[in-house]
Amino acid sequence: MNLAALFRYLPAIEAELRATYGRERPRVPPVLRPYLDANREFSLRGGKRFRAVLVLAGYHLSTGRAPKPVLSAAAALEHFQSWMLIHDDIIDHAEERRGGPSLHRAMARDHERAKLGGSSEEYGTGTAITLGDLEEPFTVEALLAARAPAAARLAALAEYVRMTRETAYGQLLDIRNGTLAPGDVREEDVLNVHRLKSAVYTVAAPLRIGALLGGTPERRLADLTAFATDVGIAFQLRDDVLGAGFDAEASGKSANDLIEGKRTLLVVRAWQKGTEEDRTRLARVLGNPTASPEDVERARDVIRGTGSLEYSERRIAELTERATARVASSRTIRPEGKPLLRDVADRLVRRKA
Repeated sequence: MNLAALFRYLPAIEAELRATYGRERPRVPPVLRPYLDANREFSLRGGKRFRAVLVLAGYHLSTGRAPKPVLSAAAALEHFQSWMLIHDDIIDHAEERRGGPSLHRAMARDHERAKLGGSSEEYGTGTAITLGDLEEPFTVEALLAARAPAAARLAALAEYVRMTRETAYGQLLDIRNGTLAPGDVREEDVLNVHRLKSAVYTVAAPLRIGALLGGTPERRLADLTAFATDVGIAFQLRDDVLGAGFDAEASGKSANDLIEGKRTLLVVRAWQKGTEEDRTRLARVLGNPTASPEDVERARDVIRGTGSLEYSERRIAELTERATARVASSRTIRPEGKPLLRDVADRLVRRKA
């Protein structure tokens, strides 16, 4: 089974998500149903569903069988993703998500339209934090609904606990890095965030949850975990390149990460290698939502001119090559499953959006 075959399960995953909200709606008082509906709309708004597909991939790698028994666990990762995105958007003051308003902004607008008492902004933030929290019981419930032996479900739940904890650690490090001057952030600091915040819950934990539900013991997951961690870091480095507006085959890309002031490897490396004039050009844009397009382009020129873009591309290639070499030499990953993992690496790292 290849990656394209696994993506054909997307309608079934969407159906699982709709069903979880549908089962819960009659259980809550009518006054709370509009809040639940807001979560449902947010989760079903779209997204690549790659984390869910990786749960299916992990199960197939473990068993060689079709992954229908773990569709609910795949949906669980989408509930978790909603949880993270809702809270991320509050932290980042994001206005939009997946073609619609971020949830805290949508709730604030509801407050304004209804002319309720108090601050619309505070209402939006408070309700969105709580609605994000509400996705956790959906996540746990969906994991426990997987059709797998009790011991396998318990192992998957333990992996979920690890994933949640490490993602929170990564988020804390990311917030901390944002308080530091670019020159005080090291490459190691950036990669630690990517390892904890992105690699774990985007690649490693989904694959591991699927494999654990398929009956693979923890002791046989070292190669899969190493592969997933390297690919997950490379995935986030690619995201940083795209987020700064760099794409050789596409024009008109935004540079949101720069005006949001994110301490990416691109920025940290350019700051380290640049001249005083280069750093001035970067500083004019970092964290400045009113930066002019000309200033943004000058900052991107600094990233190119200092070799920082080239360095990030080299690190992406190195991590990807190490990951695929680990798979090729592995004795714990079934030979029939190795092409699937190469597909995963290719899809995550060579994407254009």
